[in-house]
Amino acid sequence: MEFNLSKKGLSIEPSVTLEITAKAAAMRAAGEKVISFSVGEPDFNTPENIQDAGVEAIRKGVTKYTPASGTLDLKVAICKKLKEDNGLEYKPTEIVVSNGGKHSLYNALMAILNPGDEVIFSAPYWVSYPELVMIAGGEPVIIPTFEGKEFKFNSADLDKYKTDKTKALIINSPSNPTGSVYSREELQDIADWAIKNDIFVISDELYEKLVYDGEEHISIASLNDDIKRLTIIVNGMSKAYAMTGWRIGYTACHEKITKIMSNIQSHTTSNPSSISQYASVEGLLGDQTSIFQMRDEFDHRRKRMVELINDIKDLSCLNPKGAFYVMLNSSQYYGREVEGMKIENSVDFTNLLLDKCRIAVVPGIAFGDDNYVRLSYATSMENIEEGLERVKNLLGAK
Repeated sequence: MEFNLSKKGLSIEPSVTLEITAKAAAMRAAGEKVISFSVGEPDFNTPENIQDAGVEAIRKGVTKYTPASGTLDLKVAICKKLKEDNGLEYKPTEIVVSNGGKHSLYNALMAILNPGDEVIFSAPYWVSYPELVMIAGGEPVIIPTFEGKEFKFNSADLDKYKTDKTKALIINSPSNPTGSVYSREELQDIADWAIKNDIFVISDELYEKLVYDGEEHISIASLNDDIKRLTIIVNGMSKAYAMTGWRIGYTACHEKITKIMSNIQSHTTSNPSSISQYASVEGLLGDQTSIFQMRDEFDHRRKRMVELINDIKDLSCLNPKGAFYVMLNSSQYYGREVEGMKIENSVDFTNLLLDKCRIAVVPGIAFGDDNYVRLSYATSMENIEEGLERVKNLLGAK
């Protein structure tokens, strides 16, 4: 039987990260010892004070509907966080709480795009950016970036890709998948361009707490009032607070945009989990000690992963300044054969590691750059050392 289905729905590609995770899970189910570097999720449990707040919410009966765009208590907490951490003044009416950062991005794009509007972002990009833009009726416009420039773009790059249909740009700092962190000067350059051209900026700041080597996270909206007017900040609880399953994201932006997002959310999902919202207030306002401890452990693992990768024959990577990912340059193996497997691209290299080493990574083509594979160090030091030792045994030492 033939179905006449949505052309837009049929055009959306499945997440490659989930496909790799599923393949690795099937191997584990068959008794294989697979080490996964593929999932962008902290391996820590949610901090105890946040857990306790969630349990308290259940005990107190905080299990009913809330306002669709989030509780006032959480919005006030987010405003306090933005002021203290980022030097930004927002009112609760300028905040929308959603079911995770991805939902916040969806809301933002749905609120500002009309059919055919273009959204500029750089590759390597987070896998969902192009799909979310297309779901919202927009057209992705992708700037290639390069390892030699730390995978960053600037106003000169934006000039090359701007058209009369350009509506917005997305900046992700710290970046998934590259770990790049934009400096204040780099952000000012981009902000000046956005103001000059009256272009919206969607600033994905989910990894803001995870920066290393003395780097500082700067929110582009904090540079001046003109860029703040054009910026939609996207943030959430998942990464820094190890709350991926709690599903809380949020946006901060001009009230005219917030109103549209609130209306969209009211008809699509209604409110995020009341329990998760209650716990998130504790996450933002409570003891931050465990957050710093997790960051320090990520930093320790980052240094070790970079060291081990750069000790393997014909493999290399930059030292990322944020998030918890490494982009491993696998291109030196393209055109070669390794243990009977022909390697032509990042998918082949990913399958090589999974089939021969039982190591799960994500091919760079999922992020728009086929020269790399992404490894996550949101896993134990034991896994990092054993996994990369397996790769070294397969490919050899430098």
